[in-house]
Amino acid sequence: MSTDATPEGVPGRWRGRARLDLRRLGRVALGGSGSRGRMPDAIDHVAKVHRAHHPGADLDILRRAYLLAESSHRGQTRKSGEPYITHPLAVTLILAELGAETTTLTASLLHDTVEDTEVTLDQVRGQFGEEVRFLVDGVTKLEKVDYGAAAEPETFRKMLVATGNDVRVMSIKLADRLHNMRTLGVMRPEKQVRIAKVTRDVLIPLAERLGVQALKTELEDLVFAILHPEEYARTREFVLGHAGGLATLEATAERVRAVLREADIAADVLVKQRHFVSVHRVLLNRAEVTGSDLGRLLVLVAEDADCYGVLGELHTCFTPFISEFKDFIATPKFNLYQSLHTAVACPGGEAAQVLIRTHQMHRVAEAGVVALGNPYAAPETPDATDGERVDPTRPGWLSRLLEWQQATPDPDTFWTSLRDELALDREITVFRADGGTIGLPAGSSCVDAAYAQHGDGGHRCIGARVNGRLATLSTVLRDGDTLQLLMSRDSASGPSPDWLEHARTPAARIAIERWLSTHPAAEAAPPVPPVPLAPGRPCPPPRATAPAARWPVVVTADGADLAAASVRLAGCCTPVPPDEVTGFAVRGGAVTVHRAQCPAVHRMVASGRQPVGIRWNSPGGGGARDYRVTLRAESFSRPHLLADLTEAIAAEGAAVISAAVEPPHEQRVRHTYTLQLPDAGRLPELMRAMRRVPGVYDVARAGRPVATARL
Repeated sequence: MSTDATPEGVPGRWRGRARLDLRRLGRVALGGSGSRGRMPDAIDHVAKVHRAHHPGADLDILRRAYLLAESSHRGQTRKSGEPYITHPLAVTLILAELGAETTTLTASLLHDTVEDTEVTLDQVRGQFGEEVRFLVDGVTKLEKVDYGAAAEPETFRKMLVATGNDVRVMSIKLADRLHNMRTLGVMRPEKQVRIAKVTRDVLIPLAERLGVQALKTELEDLVFAILHPEEYARTREFVLGHAGGLATLEATAERVRAVLREADIAADVLVKQRHFVSVHRVLLNRAEVTGSDLGRLLVLVAEDADCYGVLGELHTCFTPFISEFKDFIATPKFNLYQSLHTAVACPGGEAAQVLIRTHQMHRVAEAGVVALGNPYAAPETPDATDGERVDPTRPGWLSRLLEWQQATPDPDTFWTSLRDELALDREITVFRADGGTIGLPAGSSCVDAAYAQHGDGGHRCIGARVNGRLATLSTVLRDGDTLQLLMSRDSASGPSPDWLEHARTPAARIAIERWLSTHPAAEAAPPVPPVPLAPGRPCPPPRATAPAARWPVVVTADGADLAAASVRLAGCCTPVPPDEVTGFAVRGGAVTVHRAQCPAVHRMVASGRQPVGIRWNSPGGGGARDYRVTLRAESFSRPHLLADLTEAIAAEGAAVISAAVEPPHEQRVRHTYTLQLPDAGRLPELMRAMRRVPGVYDVARAGRPVATARL
């Protein structure tokens, strides 16, 4: 790999752009800084590129920054032999081409002065102001003499904290790493591999999250060439061997131009080549690859509405592949990316991928936060909405990262957790029931959402509703889901060890592990036996059939009342007035009465047994006035739940005949009660009272499936 350029044949966004001639710049730098007040020749090209993006930019501060950097680094050389000043110049040009504003360029010229020369931060502040000082300090490495092996992770921690206050810190670091990767060929192979792995695990995901695709794609190709040289060579050979395949895309582009001209839509239609890593992914994922897979069509228009106009024309005049359509304008990605994606058939039947966006969307797609200029300047029209996407200076992923890093003092744990977090390379947005949003990595569960929304308060989460339906805490959330977290009122509530199996984000795992370390896990609770109702007297099983008795029902056969019949109310469904009931004759001449909806009724009818007609006695009829019923309460496990439920039951005048509690499962527990009511008409109010107990989410009669059975 050349020390000054990307590997030969890399199809990147930088091809065709003016590159700094490092040897020429080295000669210019060694030859002097030019006359007083005049822009030095070495920085003249940077100034022209910067003025193209910012016509009114003040170039004097750039001149002064260059003079300080050049004089400070004078006599220093890089491992490749060039004067050291060529490095900050190259980093500054990278950022200038992306459209960075003057303050960022000033700091990039000075980014190594404090680290490698006698210049101090106070001097930088005195000459260039607090903003530039902060940016330079943010990218200055910590000394290995002071931190030893922890210097690299602690440097990244410091840089991320600084990025939380100003994202331009990370912009400078990414450009710095890109130029270092371009010139990595002079390093020992083992050092190349080490730097490439850190770039792959940390810097490339950060570039993706900040939306700086122009840097991300070139970094990917450079890392690919170092870590996977054989696969890189095969991919390069494939690209060079199918270079003519782009002619098919160019022909399709010409047809698109004609269609849009006829529709009177002003648009630029370009063929955008894929970079090597993108081509490699296509080769891995598709059985057959054609020349059109080496690139995509890019359509650039002036207004948002024109994007949809172009889409309509393409889908009208070409055969679209509807499964390829995605609208990232209506729902932008978490890294500010906006575009319409579709695919249409080329003349030969091949699929041509098409990206449709405005010129401003394209600038943001390429340069991400760098294209925003100074993101901390007061906007002309402040955003009124509340959401993480409207504040690119502190995106949701960065806020989460900054929160959990504070709880991770150990450098090794921080470094591992950072790479785990950044490995989750896609983000979803979940809508809260109260109208807010939560940004989460793809694959996150309700446990992750609880800690993302409530921090350590997530310990009190006892359940969730996803899209209106009760769900386990292990439920994996999808983009666009609506989430309502159910929280315990008991401040002593805490997570169980199995939550760690459901937590995907470092923030959740660290919080759970910290709580468990301060609250030693108790032994698994044994099955809870039935609750005795009197000293020394065990409870009957909750499904025990009621003893034979005279009940206020009338058994009829062929229209005649059989008042003398012995009647049993089935224990499986415990019918009470005014339930619709039916009966079946059993041995000894007795009749068992079931609710009509009882599953046992369907089984007996299916087996050929004939039901007996049953109706309830009139209110004035004789018989006992006490009614027995079995209820099941589905709830989230919490302390004192059994006491609260029995208190609610007693307040409604019902007597508990028996009660049983099943062992908790995934923070859920089922209580089964057999109750005796003085008046069957009070049953609905009793069930409502039980549902009002905190933690209880459903109460149902025994004999029918509960709406939210075990998930």
